[in-house]
Amino acid sequence: MLETINLSKSFKGKKVVQDVNLYLNNGESVGLLGPNGAGKSTTISMISTLIKPTSGEIKLNGVNTIDKPGEIRRISGVVPQELALYQELSAYENLKFFGAIYKMTGKELEKGIQQALEFVGLEARQKDLVKTYSGGMKRRLNIAAALLHQPKILILDEPTVGIDPQSRNHILETVRMLNQKDGTTILYTSHYMEEVEQLCDRLYIMDHGKIIAAGTKAELLSILSTEDTIKVELNKLDETFVEQVKTIEGVRKVEASHLQLKIIATKGSNLISKLVHLAEQHHLQLINFHTETPSLEDVFLQLTGRTLRN
Repeated sequence: MLETINLSKSFKGKKVVQDVNLYLNNGESVGLLGPNGAGKSTTISMISTLIKPTSGEIKLNGVNTIDKPGEIRRISGVVPQELALYQELSAYENLKFFGAIYKMTGKELEKGIQQALEFVGLEARQKDLVKTYSGGMKRRLNIAAALLHQPKILILDEPTVGIDPQSRNHILETVRMLNQKDGTTILYTSHYMEEVEQLCDRLYIMDHGKIIAAGTKAELLSILSTEDTIKVELNKLDETFVEQVKTIEGVRKVEASHLQLKIIATKGSNLISKLVHLAEQHHLQLINFHTETPSLEDVFLQLTGRTLRN
């Protein structure tokens, strides 16, 4: 239904998105995952026709949306990362304004406003000024504005940034219902691994402007099918010990946090006995260790050498 082909964008000679290829099938929920600065927002800004790519193509049902943006604009709703609301207007007045932009009038507009408010749970507060809303309520109203015209494609750019857990759960449930009950096609960007795991059929992992992996959760986890993830707790850590752990044969990645090490290593590398011996040399004590089932966080660490939120 929607695809990008070698999509790239440069600003002042610097490439921030490089040869991105992705697709969304009708009714699918797709996650675009990556740390801040990975190029996610720029990518969806191009897909939603807010900015033009430097090179590459974006096609909707085979039609180039760069030359003919009308259809993608008509059937898409965009929830930007930055709040796009008028603080001195009420929620109702905000939605009435955005509805007019969609060329909605009369009963159609009124019905769209009430349905959108009900869907995000703000119908009781619709006459209140937006400046009186909590951060989570503003995020929900941001989504309502994108739902007024009942879009077939909903593009959400990190819609849960900086809000409380209750509002976050409400937004995730809203997106899930739109996809599963209404059949809305979803493109959801985030740097929260658990969100895209909950919501998305397929994932694209993006870093430094490039797609570095793509597939279902199972397909991405298969990247680590020949590896173990081992967590080790010690009485203390020192930098020399951590650096020497990285040199042990079979160790691929090491992440240190407080008194714990998270190690990705080749299966069958007999790592524990090597760690015990190395800890003794440094006069350290292994308090606890266990092998974990690989997670998407581990996949990201393996691919990039850093954690998702670094």
